[in-house]
Amino acid sequence: MVIKINEYSDVPIYMQIRNQIVMGISSGELKPNEQLPTVRALALDIGINTMTVSKSYQILKSEGYILTDRKNGARVRPEIKQSGELSEENKNELKRIISEAKISGIDKTSFKKYIDEYWS
Repeated sequence: MVIKINEYSDVPIYMQIRNQIVMGISSGELKPNEQLPTVRALALDIGINTMTVSKSYQILKSEGYILTDRKNGARVRPEIKQSGELSEENKNELKRIISEAKISGIDKTSFKKYIDEYWS
C-alpha cells in the first residue's frame, strides 16, 4: 500500500496516515495480520518525522485497527471488533459531509450513488 501525503491539506499528516491505513483495511488492500512498514521505514519513505508515524500507529492501535509489539512491529489486527455503531466523531464528520453535499447541490439519490460506489 502506498501512502500519499498532501502537505497542503488542513488534515494533519498523522491523521492522513491513519485515514489511509483505515481505508486500506476497509478495502481489503491491507489484509488481516499484514505487516505494516516500520515507523522508521514509513517516515523515510514519506519524508516525515518518525514521531508523526509513531503517533499514527498509536492512534490506530488505540482504535483497535492494528497490533504492535517490539518483536513483530505493527500488523493489521486479525479480527477487528465490530460495534455496529459510528463514533460521535464519525457521526459529526458524516453530518459535515452531507451538509457540504447539500450545499453543493448534490441530491440525495446522487449522494447515495457515492455511498454505493465507495462502500464496495
